[in-house]
Amino acid sequence: MNRRFAETAVGAVVLVIAVWFLFFAYSSGDFRPVKGYPLSAKFNSVGGLAPGNDVRIGGVKIGSVLEQRIDPNDYRAIVTFSVRSDLKLPDDTVAAITSDGLLGGKYLRIEPGRTQAMLASGASLKNTRDALSLEDMLGRAIFLLSEGDKKEEKKDEKKEEKKEEKKDEKK
Repeated sequence: MNRRFAETAVGAVVLVIAVWFLFFAYSSGDFRPVKGYPLSAKFNSVGGLAPGNDVRIGGVKIGSVLEQRIDPNDYRAIVTFSVRSDLKLPDDTVAAITSDGLLGGKYLRIEPGRTQAMLASGASLKNTRDALSLEDMLGRAIFLLSEGDKKEEKKDEKKEEKKEEKKDEKK
């Protein structure tokens, strides 16, 4: 009986520590959605952005992605997000979907504009940049490298032609 009590007490202590750790991680991790006014933006590709992801300016969290849906008229993705109430954004602000590192998650990066007119609650951003996937970036890099090889081949061919022309002129 004494041994069972000790095991139960140790198990209870472990559970209390685990609950405390989860509470601490949640409160310090800034996982809660940011309350504020809603804005939206249209994208051709959201590339892994999901509701709950961060909205950031200069790496600082200023909001949260609220929802995603498809516009039935032009079949583009509409992303609705919140921005802190104390921040007013110019109407030429740019929204870009960005990766949080090579294998990290996605977030919505906001690049404030310079106009005096500010976006109202519920407004839609006109300037957007779609998400680039890792496959797209690798494909572009491979294409650029292969284009460079083709240019080198053309230069070599021109050199050979010039050499042959000089030989013909000598004869």
